[in-house]
Amino acid sequence: MSVQCDDYRLGYRGDIEGLRALAILLVIGAHAAVPGFSGGFVGVDAFFVLSGFLITGLLIQEFTKTGSLSFTSFYIRRLRRLLPALIAMLLVCSALAALVLVPNTQISQAMSGLSATAWLSNVHFAFQKADYFSPGTETNIYLHTWSLGVEEQFYLVWPVLIYVVLRKSAGEGLERLRGWMLAVAVLSLTACIVATYGYPQLAFYMMPLRAWQFSMGALVWLEFRERSGWLFARIASAGVSATLGWLGLLMILGSGCLLNANKPYPGFYAVIPTAGAALVLATGSIGQAGGAQRLLSVSPLQSIGRISYSWYLWHWPMLLLGYALVGSHAPVCRIACIAASLILAIVSYRFVESPIRKQRWWMIHQRFAFYTALSVMLLSAVTMLHWYASAVAASHSPGQQRIAASHGDAPVIYAMGCDDWYRSATVRPCVFGDAHATHTAVLLGDSIAGQWFPAVWRVFDRPDWRLVVFTKSSCPMADQSFFYARIGRVYRECDTWRKAVVQRIVQMRPDVVLMSSVVNSAVDENQWANSSRRIIQPLSEAADAVYVLRATPHLPFDGPDCLAGQSTLPRWLLRGRPCASSAKDEHADTVYTSLEEASKGLKNVHLLDMNDDICPNELCAAELNGTIVFRDSQHMTATFAASLAPVLITQLQISAEPYPAKASLGK
Repeated sequence: MSVQCDDYRLGYRGDIEGLRALAILLVIGAHAAVPGFSGGFVGVDAFFVLSGFLITGLLIQEFTKTGSLSFTSFYIRRLRRLLPALIAMLLVCSALAALVLVPNTQISQAMSGLSATAWLSNVHFAFQKADYFSPGTETNIYLHTWSLGVEEQFYLVWPVLIYVVLRKSAGEGLERLRGWMLAVAVLSLTACIVATYGYPQLAFYMMPLRAWQFSMGALVWLEFRERSGWLFARIASAGVSATLGWLGLLMILGSGCLLNANKPYPGFYAVIPTAGAALVLATGSIGQAGGAQRLLSVSPLQSIGRISYSWYLWHWPMLLLGYALVGSHAPVCRIACIAASLILAIVSYRFVESPIRKQRWWMIHQRFAFYTALSVMLLSAVTMLHWYASAVAASHSPGQQRIAASHGDAPVIYAMGCDDWYRSATVRPCVFGDAHATHTAVLLGDSIAGQWFPAVWRVFDRPDWRLVVFTKSSCPMADQSFFYARIGRVYRECDTWRKAVVQRIVQMRPDVVLMSSVVNSAVDENQWANSSRRIIQPLSEAADAVYVLRATPHLPFDGPDCLAGQSTLPRWLLRGRPCASSAKDEHADTVYTSLEEASKGLKNVHLLDMNDDICPNELCAAELNGTIVFRDSQHMTATFAASLAPVLITQLQISAEPYPAKASLGK
């Protein structure tokens, strides 16, 4: 991604350029949702191994030749190589984002851009507060710069480590360094695996937990390029380097094709592509021609490898800004965005990256070059701050504030702490009405159920009734464990909470249970019926009536943001783009059929489908009759949900008397 030997000071190797090309193609394939490339994010792992290999080699060669290391020269070379193209991308994309994104969205983009100017975006994303109702980091145009932050932090630490070890080890320097690199690899990998299951964001974004991948590259250099290691002697004499090279290539490609976002990563899974990249570099270092090295040295891969850094910089922002521009994720749109990013990469390489890297004054006037680089970074940071201030000011206009307020138009239950998301498995009910009332209604489910609270409370806000709310966000009412990509692990809290809350409701023996949850694609579609029945059946035995509300339709965009764009974006950009979409969803239809199957034979279980009232004529609009319908892409605003109370009363067949008799429910 970013390391490229200045003037090929380590000697030109076509397999290195080819590996760099393979890595960027995998990353772009994953980000562009190319079928078969779901695990293409492993390309970043290959980049890290390659960085460890090349940087370690550069530093060892310099120390061997001079007996010391010039830290100033090293950092100048890194700035000369990385900074110009990065700053060009940041400034151009901020200008485009200011044109095509709504002010509220620009605020978070500007802050991440600010962190990227200081090579700290990985820290920014690692410690970004997780808010269930806020957009994920996947909507950030500078998300991809996290890996540049990891590499820059590696560049700060690595020269010091190598210098200290070699300086104090006299004639045994390389052996001692090999031991240190092995220790770093073992400790970092162990920490990475542990953190992947407990603190996945830290495991993914933080340099110390990725250091083992750089160490792998360093160990390959020490073992194979120095031609003094035990492994080198065995592999070179056995003549199996070609086979091992193909195996390494297969490990990288296999990971890129078979892994996906529903796996805990990096952790154990990251060992596969990392080891694969190490094998490719190791066998190429032995010097035997043929095999994977010949494939990686073909001309097209060499050309892609040379522009890989620039292409990496441009591909992700172009995908997101392209979507903001055309409002479609159709394959032809993604292809056009990637093509545009390739053109920008070529231009950037030809007119920014390459000519600046070749300027000798960087090394002749190092102090001036260093302060010039710092000044450019500072000016870029000021530009990002100015963008941030402008976005904040624009978001405070009356029209924008009305729309922005709809983002927070959520049921009161969230402010009361009823929903603890993934943070714990504790059952935290919210009770409304007389705690000792004769009749009890229960609202159960995830945030899709919780959005119905304003309507449900209007239905049961009557004498001698109480409403008890049990919700846990992203926890579907299907008795099946699943990997939750947003937290990077199996959602264990959901399983524990779901079991406990069903037991609590059974003990309560309520009059009415209303249940709903998201159509979770992580839950096996073929198991929805059985896993749902294991929840519904005990509830039907304990309650007089159970109502299963169909999951509400969702928009392919953020509703309030789309409305905000209607008043702030240029008219040419909005041409024929209403804030509405079709309500049809084949997967949702399949799940609803599964719920019908799950409720068969349970006479007091009823399915309620109110989607026609939310999306009339199978068209979901962000705003309906002057009321904003969605507070994001899938949750109704509390205001709109409350307006559906009369329809819900009709669906529940509840009389307008002070309270319904038990016998009348569901009739």
